[in-house]
Amino acid sequence: MILRISLKRAIVALLVLGVLGMLFAWSGAMQISASSGHWRITDWFLHWTMRNSVRTHAWLDAPPDPLDDEGLVSAAGHFRQACQVCHGAPGVRPSPVMQQATPPAPDLARTAGEWRDRELFWIIRHGVKFTGMPAWAAADRPDEVRRMTAFVRRLPHMTAAQYQALTQAGGEGRLPGVAPATLSACTSCHGVDGRGREQSDIPVLAGQSAAYLVASMRQYVSEKRSSAVMQTALATTGREDMARLATYFSAMPGLANVATTRSSPGLDRFGQPLPACSNCHAVGKAAPILAGQKPGYLAARLRLWQQDDNVIDARLPPDTMAMIARRIPVDRIDELARTVAQSGSD
Repeated sequence: MILRISLKRAIVALLVLGVLGMLFAWSGAMQISASSGHWRITDWFLHWTMRNSVRTHAWLDAPPDPLDDEGLVSAAGHFRQACQVCHGAPGVRPSPVMQQATPPAPDLARTAGEWRDRELFWIIRHGVKFTGMPAWAAADRPDEVRRMTAFVRRLPHMTAAQYQALTQAGGEGRLPGVAPATLSACTSCHGVDGRGREQSDIPVLAGQSAAYLVASMRQYVSEKRSSAVMQTALATTGREDMARLATYFSAMPGLANVATTRSSPGLDRFGQPLPACSNCHAVGKAAPILAGQKPGYLAARLRLWQQDDNVIDARLPPDTMAMIARRIPVDRIDELARTVAQSGSD
């Protein structure tokens, strides 16, 4: 007997297979428990598909310069708080509980070398579906992703001592009423002296207005201000602890020693419509103190404001700093940042 395959019979066969597949899914017979693992062929196919997808989309979507080696402290601090529990770290084993996921998080000290820089950037920024790897919590902060990519790239050759040096500030600070772990989450990046451990991407908190520090922390928690690093660090910090931390850092010698309330010399050469920054950024004003701040940090903030697409919306109030930042020529941002940072110097 010869069975002839016609278009009608092919369509009917596909429909039958589809119905049978839906019935199988509806029955609950499919084993989806993490403890059951995958068949070898299933595991191979899923990883093969994932690698192909990462390769293609990294080529299309990742920047040509995906590494930033100048912000390893903030990246390491975020890794310790958000990633170490699953992936482990130099000298630190991953949580055995998290390793029972299917698939388990890889040991990056062993597997990071298998990926190109742009592929690592893409995975860190976008995550991977059907795994425990999430997308970066702040979609508009590729600068943070570049720092984390550079940190992960170094993991295969990083010693336990080097990792500890990156994630722990020298010395110990104590603050009554605040748990040591909460204070450590701040000082590990910002330093026990509040000066940012000589990292250009970490701002000086010492001497900053306490009211501004509290407002900033609340904006990070509410996601009105974007930073995966800060949102993670403050995720479990209560309002009372925020107030204590703000008072603690603002009382340290730092920005207040060089802040000025007069018009700062040198700003006039930038012309109008740029206002004199010191008119708002001064002691006693609601805006943060900038004199004495790190020029690299100020320049990075201005560039982020220039790239912010969310502030152009007739239904929303205008963002003052975004409007000002867009009036600054790109090639003069670094010069302006240096001028503002040095505006209170003698």
